[in-house]
Amino acid sequence: MSTNNKITMTHTYNITGMTCTGCLAKVQDLLQQVANVEKVEISLAEGTADISMKKHVATADLQQALAAYPKYQLSEAENHHHQMSAGLTTDEENRTWVQTYKPILLIFGYLLAASLIAGYQSSFTIMTMMRIFMSGFFLMFSFFKLLDIRGFADSYSMYDIVAKRWKGWGFVYVFVELGLGISFALDLAPVIVNAIMVAVMSISLIGVLQSVFNKQHIRCACLGAVFNLPMSTVTIIEDGLMILMGVVMLGLM
Repeated sequence: MSTNNKITMTHTYNITGMTCTGCLAKVQDLLQQVANVEKVEISLAEGTADISMKKHVATADLQQALAAYPKYQLSEAENHHHQMSAGLTTDEENRTWVQTYKPILLIFGYLLAASLIAGYQSSFTIMTMMRIFMSGFFLMFSFFKLLDIRGFADSYSMYDIVAKRWKGWGFVYVFVELGLGISFALDLAPVIVNAIMVAVMSISLIGVLQSVFNKQHIRCACLGAVFNLPMSTVTIIEDGLMILMGVVMLGLM
């Protein structure tokens, strides 16, 4: 049996100014981008953050990460820091690929089953199958984002090239997804709807690619602030698949 000799230090800090899950997501994403920070767990109720790090990170560096948002103030919490022993790993590190992405895998599985059933109702048509799949995709994903739209907008602004410049795009994007889902379900103006979908998803994919290739530790906002999914190649495949289906549908029209 192999052992993991990595030592991870975890320190607790007080953070003021957080009022909602959107604030929590913003602070978490900012702190996770600090060099040598491995994991950030925040308690909104207690106003504390447990930060795990590979090497000691100065409090000033953590405060600097929040400098652009002065309402969030970080300070050391007395008598609340500790060092994990060698050979221990966090629960997140021990999770398998399937455990990490289980929510997305289940959603895609259900959507694929529903779209196949719809496509086979009379005689199988690939157009119907793809249209139903995309309708379910956008309706389902917009639903999770609407559960905490502010939290999604905060997370989305961390990597999307448009939302970085205009945070309001995160709020608009949710309703664009909802509109696409309804339009695909009703088969409204398929050429226009598919063209809009390809354009929107392509722009979104740029930010995802930049984050993954730069190895940024950012939470994926695809399922809003409900699930803590890491940004990875899975997100690229997810966006790329939707773009590919839209292009195929445009080509078959």
